[in-house]
Amino acid sequence: MAIEKLTFKIEGMTCASCAATIEHSLKKHKGVNSVNVNLATEKAYLDIDSNQTNKEKVKKVINKLGYKAIDEYLHVHGGNGHEHGGGGHNMADSQQKKLRNRFVLSLLFGLPVIYIVMGKMLSLPMPQLFLQYGILIQIIFTTAVIASSFNIWASGAKKLLHAGPNMDTLVLVGTAAAYFYSLAVVVLAFGKTIPMEGLYFESAAFILIFISLGKYLEAVTKGKTSQAIKKLMGLQPKTAIIIKDGRELEIPIDEVKAGDIVLVKPGEKIPVDGTVVDGYSGVDEKAITGESMPVEKKKGDTVIGATINKTGVLKFEATKVGSQTMLAQIIKIVEDAMGSKAPIQLLADKVSFYFVPTVFVIAFLAGILWLLLGYPFSFALTIFVAVLIIACPCALGLATPTAVMMGTGLAAEKGILIKSSKALETARTINMVVFDKTGTLTKGEPVVTDIVSVEEAKPASAKKVGLASRVLEIAGSIEKNSEHPLAQAIVNKAKENKLALSEAEGFEAVPGGGVKADLENKQVLLGTRKLMADNKIKTDDIEEKMISLEHQGKTAMILSYDKKVIGIIAVADVLKENSKEAVDALHKMGKQVAMITGDNKRVADAIAKQVGIDRVLAEVLPQGKSDEIEKLQKEGNIVAMVGDGINDAPALAKADLGIALGSGTDVAMETGEIVLIKDDLRDVVSSIDLSKYTLRKIKQGLFWAFFYNIVGIPIAAGIIYPITGWLLNPSIAAAAMAFSSVSVVLNALSMKLYRST
Repeated sequence: MAIEKLTFKIEGMTCASCAATIEHSLKKHKGVNSVNVNLATEKAYLDIDSNQTNKEKVKKVINKLGYKAIDEYLHVHGGNGHEHGGGGHNMADSQQKKLRNRFVLSLLFGLPVIYIVMGKMLSLPMPQLFLQYGILIQIIFTTAVIASSFNIWASGAKKLLHAGPNMDTLVLVGTAAAYFYSLAVVVLAFGKTIPMEGLYFESAAFILIFISLGKYLEAVTKGKTSQAIKKLMGLQPKTAIIIKDGRELEIPIDEVKAGDIVLVKPGEKIPVDGTVVDGYSGVDEKAITGESMPVEKKKGDTVIGATINKTGVLKFEATKVGSQTMLAQIIKIVEDAMGSKAPIQLLADKVSFYFVPTVFVIAFLAGILWLLLGYPFSFALTIFVAVLIIACPCALGLATPTAVMMGTGLAAEKGILIKSSKALETARTINMVVFDKTGTLTKGEPVVTDIVSVEEAKPASAKKVGLASRVLEIAGSIEKNSEHPLAQAIVNKAKENKLALSEAEGFEAVPGGGVKADLENKQVLLGTRKLMADNKIKTDDIEEKMISLEHQGKTAMILSYDKKVIGIIAVADVLKENSKEAVDALHKMGKQVAMITGDNKRVADAIAKQVGIDRVLAEVLPQGKSDEIEKLQKEGNIVAMVGDGINDAPALAKADLGIALGSGTDVAMETGEIVLIKDDLRDVVSSIDLSKYTLRKIKQGLFWAFFYNIVGIPIAAGIIYPITGWLLNPSIAAAAMAFSSVSVVLNALSMKLYRST
């Protein structure tokens, strides 16, 4: 199976029934593994088996339904030849202008009809022309309104012909019934006096005016929900200054290549990701990470594209350009999340698919019932039209995606990347948060705190050094071959003490145990008690000292030389500034907090005590972390795992929700379902809180969408008429329908007022 991902922009979708129809048809198409049609973004996201189908065949299925599928490119400036640019958003702006113009035109044509009807009701002065030719004026201007809004009729007719009726079909049938019935009455009664009350021209005109207004307002409000992504797209500068052959050259951003030396002056945006080779400055990274304070940058530090150089001049080597930059990855993640479908949406999707046919049946049956009860045809027609017009599948289709778009956008602004709607829904149910220790709760930058000599080693060549220095020298000589943070701490300490490190042979890292190597023709081991026991080296004499160090929260490593223990090196990792604050906040939210680490229990308990962690999982090997997560899940916990996204990948994948730290590294981007660009554990709290808030907004939107239709349709069908004598005017039904979907989107837009707890 050759999996290929496709994304199409779909033109012609007007309601949730459209999205449901397209999705239903694509699911039946051979070779389509999964499909998600999103009404809010007006896009279709598919996974296909390219051995069984292809892009053109999929587009053909969509086009046959009466819609138009357009290839969608999801890349930023430069890179692999694709461009994010503003094309899609210019198209959206153009569509908004078109809808606005159609509404204005239909309103202008409808004003005489509105005046004739409302003037009579409100006893307004009526021009003689209106009194004498009122019916003819209504016919002329209602026809003009229909012509100005003819796209609604055309769309409704097309979907009806393709056996996929949608909201426009409801409007078409309702307004056409009102218009042609009234026209027939006028023609059949030609030359006779016709009472205005028996005509429905104004209903057809009012309905189309309100629908046009609703479509325009919906387009505007939907556009506002994607402002976060627009802001991200606008962050990247259009040009960059590179240094070539000693000269400064300004070139378009898409011409910058990896390896180019880029110059950034104070106040300028950094164009691409890279590594500083010269200069010193403070860089404002707020737009990407949400960090409010400028971050100092010097030689060897990484810089992120689209951030702002504040003070000094920086020269850096471009390492990631185009679609590989962090900004491009963030945009891709946010867009994918906005296009994804939350599980809570499934019920609304099922309802949407059957919604329009069901409304037709209800409208028809309601009209027939009132006729059978002896009411005139005009009464039954009013019922029929009102039911068709008040039904609104749009609200059902917009409630979830608009809230998801706002939630993921808000999160991105805070440096939190939520990779799917499913992650949003899962985050609110979490009752246990498990933190990795090193690099997550702690800074991951351990330092040597204690060097304990047990007995003097007897080297092949005598060296005039102190006993502690000799322990550090041997440990540093073998650890310089390792990339482990603890190894780096030992090597750094040796260099700090200006010790000459020797070349070790046969270096080997023992997972979860330590390291071994040959030095001066002797075997050297550095690591845990288990490593020593496995190599039959006794550690009884140093046990008391080991326990003492471990009770202080230090990682104590045993050094043996030629089968004898010669020393202990203790290393401590500093807690991150916000670790305790984050744990306290999680406790206030009612969450259990656990820590998982390869350290022994005494060290782990000491760290846990400092931050107030409830449960400690110690002496867990990297490959065993996912098993521990599974055990917690079997206890009935819904578990979030927080790690650095590199060595914690299996545990992140196993957890109900994986939250990856790591300053946006590639591995972190790929691993967690939520990615925290900053190494700030308070963002774990923010991501859970924001998820709960977003889900609350989704539920509010769905409630009002269902409530509106469940209450509105029966009222339109005349269920309260026998009790109150009140019948819903189709024009009022049109206004209610037009504003129902807008209100759902406005509910999502209110999320801009969100403030984290």
